[in-house]
Amino acid sequence: MSEAARSHLQRWGASFRKGTDFDSWGQLVEAIDEYQILARHLQKEAQTQPNNSEFTEDQKKILAKIATCLELRSAALQSTPSQEEFKLEDLKKLEPILKNILTYNKEFPFNIQPVPPRKILAPGEEEDLEFEEDDDEGGAGAGSPDTFPARVPGTLLPRLPSEPGMTLLTIKIEKIGLKDAGQCIDPYITVSVKDLNGIDLTPVQDTPVASRKEDTYIHFNVDIEIQKHVEKLTKGAAIFFEFKHYKPKKRFTSTKCFAFMEMDEIKPGPMVIELYKKPTDFKRKKLQLLTKKPLYLHLHQTLHKE
Repeated sequence: MSEAARSHLQRWGASFRKGTDFDSWGQLVEAIDEYQILARHLQKEAQTQPNNSEFTEDQKKILAKIATCLELRSAALQSTPSQEEFKLEDLKKLEPILKNILTYNKEFPFNIQPVPPRKILAPGEEEDLEFEEDDDEGGAGAGSPDTFPARVPGTLLPRLPSEPGMTLLTIKIEKIGLKDAGQCIDPYITVSVKDLNGIDLTPVQDTPVASRKEDTYIHFNVDIEIQKHVEKLTKGAAIFFEFKHYKPKKRFTSTKCFAFMEMDEIKPGPMVIELYKKPTDFKRKKLQLLTKKPLYLHLHQTLHKE
């Protein structure tokens, strides 16, 4: 066994045991997080090119199936108990397989197919897919097409160079309040600046996945550098924040809700803004609050001017 393969297996085994321990102790949020992290690592390895992998193609298929089981257990912890859910005792049967993946030559214990690579959908696509099942979250609709390159979570851009007499804006996304915060998988926020017609005025940016979850809050604590001087933003422009999360049962990343701030709200210091139901309404014509509960997106603004 190579050192790289040994290192992978030790790390994966430790993560697997950590997740099942949390699961056994009833610490469901921690278990879900651990399962999702390990599933991503296994899926990534399963998709590695043959000449860059420490594992054979058959072994990678088993890793992908274990990743699917982790996703199923994670989904089961977030749903109402049913006879079909993937149980903890089922998952524990996979630990020795993962530990001995290099010598495992038996049939996989569950009739299961690997989860395909995750797809992050363009604005509007996820609402079309979810319309029938998620009416409580909003109806179908189409967002503005992107005019900038495709992106993945964690595409933050640096601050622009300063210009005399011009103001740059940094927005710290501190946290978002949601009644089901602990159930959101791989949550992140897409930030865009739109004109009145919903057209992008700056490149779109995605935060990294949230740093932690606590009660009804998901914490980000990340700075967004707005990619245009405040004085150069067109009249009626707005800054949008789309909260997105992964849905393992449907196998895509979905927009859950959105918030926005308008130009007259640009001022230094803390602020909270209301959350609206999807689909994201970049033209701000038909806004519906997400909930009557006092849950908001918490921001802090810093202005930089020479």
